[in-house]
Amino acid sequence: MQQNTFNKEPLIGVPDWGESKYWSYKDLRVHFRVTGEDSDPPIVLIHGFGASSDHWRNNAEIFASEGFRVFGIDLIGFGKSEQNLQSKIKHLENQFWANQLASFLDEIVDIQKNGKVILIGNSLGALTAITTLSNRPELIKTIIAAPLPEPVFVYPIKFSFPNWLLKVKSFLIKIVFHLFPLKTLINLISRTKLITFALQSAYFRSISNDTPLKRIVTVPAKRVNASKALRAMCIGMSNRPNSAKGPSIIEKIQNLPNRPPILLIWGKQDKLIPIFLAKKLIKLHPWLKLTVVNEAGHCLHDELPKHFNQIVMKWLKNLKISK
Repeated sequence: MQQNTFNKEPLIGVPDWGESKYWSYKDLRVHFRVTGEDSDPPIVLIHGFGASSDHWRNNAEIFASEGFRVFGIDLIGFGKSEQNLQSKIKHLENQFWANQLASFLDEIVDIQKNGKVILIGNSLGALTAITTLSNRPELIKTIIAAPLPEPVFVYPIKFSFPNWLLKVKSFLIKIVFHLFPLKTLINLISRTKLITFALQSAYFRSISNDTPLKRIVTVPAKRVNASKALRAMCIGMSNRPNSAKGPSIIEKIQNLPNRPPILLIWGKQDKLIPIFLAKKLIKLHPWLKLTVVNEAGHCLHDELPKHFNQIVMKWLKNLKISK
């Protein structure tokens, strides 16, 4: 395990990096950004909960300048991607997003032409990345998870419930999230100063004056169907089987015949997923590599972008994947 200590950095990036494009997945509109030369090795950036491709404002162009073709995808329900799922999609969860990402790699990134991809994910994006790897390992060269969520249950749950009980649980979860006033809650947070409080939990430094960051999160949250997408996600993530959760996915990856290397990057001051959980995960799975960054929280790619980018580039150079 490697630990780095860095001084605070000013954030100078703007959300609108690269070229903004759209693509269709299951008849749903998907937004993505792209920058860099067509012939360069591909990197795909996958945002975390409540964010979008805009959140890579301080990373994407740097990776492109280092010789990579960089894509940033908005997962369904987030950013500028489709939020009005109607009857097309019942629920949103990491298996759905992994399928979306795999199709994106096949159709837009074009793995057959451009070679295996480097996936870099923040939190929910990292979970989506490893889920994709467990399903389609032939697509992926390496994964950088910054950080990886769901280590709370470091040991996969071995017991199972009878089907009737699972159906009751699923029904109750649906009732709760349909009765819960999600639209009111989203409006309250996104249109008041509560947004600063909510975002601060993901950062070590103060974000009170970071207007672009607040715009990244609040603009999608103010869209008319934001509460529908959030409800679909709450139900989908709550009703997943154990096999679709992080610990089980990591065990599946561990047994892959040609397992790609995975780097975890963790903020030492991460309040959402504390560092002690990362250390437990590494102890259980020593084949994972961990770098700890001091004075950084849950969104360390945005909080300390210069040093995050340096860690990424060093990892890729050591793997001999950089140009």
